[in-house]
This record gives sequence, C-alpha cells and structure tokens, in this order.
Amino acid sequence: MGEVVIFSGTTEGRRLSEHLAAAEVCHTVCVATEYGEFVMKSHPLVKVHRQRMDREQIREFLVKGSFAVAVDATHPYAEIITQNVREAAEESGIPYLRLQREVASHGKDVTYFETHEDCAQALERTKGNILLTTGSKDLSVYSASESLKARLYVRILPDDKSILLCKEHGICGKQVIAMQGPFTTELNEAILQQYGISCLVTKESGVSGGYPQKLEAAARAGAKVFVIGAPREEGYSFPEICRKLETYCGKQFPLSGQLNIVLAGAGMGSPDCLTREVQEAIDDADILLGAKRLISYHHPRLEMRPLYMAEQIVPYLREVQQKNLFTGVGKVVILFSGDSGFYSGCRLVYAALQKEIENHRLYASLRILPGISSVAYFAARIGESYQDADICSVHGKTWYSLAQRIRNHRQTFLLTSGVKDVNRLGEILSNAGMEHCEVMAGYQLSAKEQQIRTLTPAECREVKEEGLYICFVRNPRAERRRLTHGRKDTEFVRGQAPMTKEEVRDVSICKLQLHEGAIVYDIGSGSGSVAVEIAALSDNIQVYAIERKKEALLLLEKNRQQFGLENISVMEGSAPEKLSGLPAATHAFIGGSGGKLKEILEELYRCNPSMRIVVNAISMETICELKELLSAYPIRGTEIVQIWANRIRETGRYHLQQAENPVWIFAFNFCLED
Repeated sequence: MGEVVIFSGTTEGRRLSEHLAAAEVCHTVCVATEYGEFVMKSHPLVKVHRQRMDREQIREFLVKGSFAVAVDATHPYAEIITQNVREAAEESGIPYLRLQREVASHGKDVTYFETHEDCAQALERTKGNILLTTGSKDLSVYSASESLKARLYVRILPDDKSILLCKEHGICGKQVIAMQGPFTTELNEAILQQYGISCLVTKESGVSGGYPQKLEAAARAGAKVFVIGAPREEGYSFPEICRKLETYCGKQFPLSGQLNIVLAGAGMGSPDCLTREVQEAIDDADILLGAKRLISYHHPRLEMRPLYMAEQIVPYLREVQQKNLFTGVGKVVILFSGDSGFYSGCRLVYAALQKEIENHRLYASLRILPGISSVAYFAARIGESYQDADICSVHGKTWYSLAQRIRNHRQTFLLTSGVKDVNRLGEILSNAGMEHCEVMAGYQLSAKEQQIRTLTPAECREVKEEGLYICFVRNPRAERRRLTHGRKDTEFVRGQAPMTKEEVRDVSICKLQLHEGAIVYDIGSGSGSVAVEIAALSDNIQVYAIERKKEALLLLEKNRQQFGLENISVMEGSAPEKLSGLPAATHAFIGGSGGKLKEILEELYRCNPSMRIVVNAISMETICELKELLSAYPIRGTEIVQIWANRIRETGRYHLQQAENPVWIFAFNFCLED
C-alpha cells in the first residue's frame, strides 16, 4: 500500500504528521517554503518535500510517489493551492481528503469582513494603532493609504520573504513584529498593551491558529477585532480525517483528545538551566503550566497558565479535555523548580494525575523528566561537593532541629522559603553558640540578579532582600552525632526548677519505646531535660513540653535554644487543660502531675486510647494512687521499675556514695477494650 501525502504549511498539517508518526505510519509532507520545512519536527517515518508546485507539478509528484491518499491541510485562505491539489488528485486517481480547520467561537466587539479590501476601508474610519496579524501576502491592501499605513503594526513570520515584503510596502523598523505563532493570550495582550493597539485585524484562523487567544487578549485590552472570515468549504474535521486514514493505512491511531502530560524539572528558572530533553518538551508543548517565574520565558502553542498545585491542575486539565480543545494528542508540560525528584511538588501532582487516569477521569499518558536541583547548581558555583553534606529543606516547615543537624555536620545545604529563613538561620546559630559557622547564601540563582554572599550568623539576621535563597553552612567544629540520649545533668541550664536526673531520664526514655514521627507530651516538663533528650533523637519527633511555673518555663526555653531544638513546643499552663487542642500524642511522659493525675490520665485516654505512657513517681501517695487508677483502664505492656542510683563523690582521699532519691517508673500502653 502506498504512503499518505500531506500538503501542509499549517499547524493542523504539522499536528496530523505528528499524529501519523506516533501511529508509526510512514508519510510525506509537502511544504512550499524553507520556513515550512524548518518548523517540521524531524522523524524517521516522515519525509519532507519542499517546493512550490502548480497543478501539473503536483499531479506528476502524486503519480511518481504512488501515494494511497492525499490530505489537503493547506491554509483555508490558500484557495488556489487547494484547487490545484484537489484537481491534481482527481486527475491522478488518488483519493483526496480536505482537512478543515476547527472554527472557534465568536467573541464580543468583533466585526467580520469578506475581503481584505472591505476591512481596509473600515479601518480608514477608525482611530488609533492597528495590529495586523493576517500575514505579509496582503500588505499591499493595507499600505495603499499613507494615513492607514502610519498606524499599522504588522506581525509576520520571521522569514526573509515576509520581512522583504514589509520593506517593499514601506513598513519597517518598529512597525514590524517578526515572530512564530500561535501565541498565548498573555503574549497577545502584552503586544496590544505595548503598542497601544485600538484594533486587531486577524483571519478566522481557528483554534490551532491561536484565534481564541487573540479574541480573549483583545477583550482584556479593550481593543476592537476586525476579522476576515474564512472561506466556507467542504471537508473533514481532524478526528474524521484520522478515522478515514485508519482505513487507508489498515491500523488504528491514538484516540483524539488524549493528553500527553510531562512533569519536568526546570532547574532554577533560567532557560540556560534546562536539560535538552526538557527544552524539547517545552518547545513541543501546546499547554504550559507552572509557577509564573518558570513559564514566563516560554511560548507554548496554545496556552500558558501559572498553575503548579494539584488542586489547580486537575480541574483545569479536566476542563481542557471536556472542551475537546485538541483534535489530536494534546501536549501538556508542567514545570517544577529544581529537580522533579528532589523536594519537589512534582510528587503530589503526579500522584493526583495518576489517580485521575486510573479512575478514567482523564484520558492521558504521564511521564516525568528530571532537572538540575538547586543544590547541584549551588554546589558547582561555590566549588563544593554535596556527596557527604547534610541536605535539608525548611521550605514551608514550622519546626526542625536545624542547629543539631548543623552541629553534627561539617557541611549543610539548606533549602529555604525566602529571606525570613536566612534571618532565622542566623538567629538559630547564634542561640546555639555556633557563631564560628560560615554561611554562604545563594540569591536568585541563575537569574540576572544572582548573588553569592559569605555571611556570619550575625550578618544573616540582617539580610533584607526578598527573593529565593539557598544556603550552605560550613561548621569547622562539627561534632559526631550522638546516637543515644544520655546527656549529663551538667550540660543543662540549671535553676531551682526540678529536673529528672540523668539515670532516671535514661531509663524513662527507653521505656517510652519511641519511633520516627512520634508526638510526645512532656507533662510537668520542669527545666526540660526529658524534652531535650527526646527531641534530639530525631528531627521527625515533635515534643510538647507543658509547664506551669514561670521560673521553669524560662529554663525550659533556654535549654531548647541552647541545643537548637525547634521541634520542642513550650506550652505554658497546666495539664490536662493545656492538652486540649494539641495534636493527638502517640507517647506521654508524666514527670509531675500537680495533683491531677486522675484527670490527666482520663484526657490522655480520650486523646489516644493506644498511647504509650511513662510516669515517674517519688511519693508513696502517688505510687498508690497510680496503682489504683490504672486498674480502671485496659492496659498492656506494663513495666514497673524502681531506680535507686548512687553516685560516687570524692571527699579528700575518700570516695563516698551519694544516694539519689529512689524513683518508681511506671510504663504501659493504653489499649482498646475487647
């Protein structure tokens, strides 16, 4: 069976070629100009024939090529070419199919004309600047009048022939806008605003020709629209053409309206940071989504929207598919800053889209392209390696044990939300006694405003410039990370507030059986020694330290700051009242109950009936009360331990025992009743 031949030169023709290539159908595309050949996407199954041909030359080409079917996808205004292709196909005995351009809906304040001459006469009766987007072929009509020509701005293809025609008709310099379309609504609107356009002149070029985007831009800019109506002709829509070609080619094509969605890492934002694969996806995109700073450099075929969150993107793509915007496969690219797999919003969007596809709410394919992460870019700029560094993100987070992480690493890369996080970094380092650390701050990486500054912690607190930051912290006095709790009592800021002694503290924390992601209530926190020990075990543990005494609260806050533990929340007040409204705990340590042990246990059971609890008791009254109270609850995993520690104290030549008060440790799990 012979090949398909497409007489192209339009967006529809290019899209049909891509559609056939995706279906692995070998075909030939005929174009008249060098530019028409240039914009065709290279593919091993696609041959491009560039030549201006009359009817006889087309007939000879068709016969020589032994084509099975000819598709006329030339411009709807190119009536002579359409007539030549139709007649040549008939004379050659080759089936002829005319691809109709999809007609867009009419907009407000739109006037239609049958000819360019009628439109030019109407323009003579208007005032203000005119944007002509009908191409270069009919410039003679609009440039015949000097008064009209003086108000013209002409948007043409960026090829030599078009620019030469502009010069021949006395239109040059600032009046010429040489760009390849179709254009987004935003770009059209910007051009209308930039040149103070009062009237936009366009052909009725259809959806793929960017006609709806012109109408919407004109409405936004308050400009009138003069339209040269498309010649009415018989033919087939894109889906109809595809169904007919399936018969000729003996195979099924991809369904019309499918979305080909690419989630891509865009690096720091500058086009220079894109991988070639991502750049090619963007160049081929019909729709481009992402944060405004990422998409502003690019010009997709149809539309660009500043959407980057799943709850924005999913309904938008559903609407796109419901409108049947694409006659073939629609190509959508969603950009994410940095690398798609490194602290990126890509993961959530991918999961949401995958769910839509699996539940048949979207007909689409989905793939991810990686990008250059900000850490990789910044490390290269400052000449550092990140293979042994600690990398953490504080973007959008409310707590993290940052000082502890920096204390335990010679190199730390920090992803931030902005200047406030740089200020906070300086404050945390100063409070933790790490003024010796050196901070390198990367500002607006890859942009023209890019700066890399070396700062002290004090200087970090004074940074004012708003923008995007990444920080690198060098700690020449890094300590090896402690893998267990077990700080000495002397490491804490002490006062008159009670403190759980280190041996009791060690056993009590072991009995809590903590895990990653634990939420812990430290009730009667005192100076905070237990809260500090627990919070230092992992960044992913959150501790709520509840204390009612003013002096103890001051000590608690000092100890939190000294160890740089942002995952401790200091709560002033008494339990159980202060527990109301807190996130449900997985564990609780009760070091002091203030005489409300019964009420505290009731609230803890209500909060989480499978919570792990450790209670320290010193007085016989508390021990007896606890034994009685626990009989009222379903519990399991009970452990009761008495700690009576003796410490050796040197007195002259002698070593004497110094006894600590004996402490009972009760550990148990609440459990649901059978």
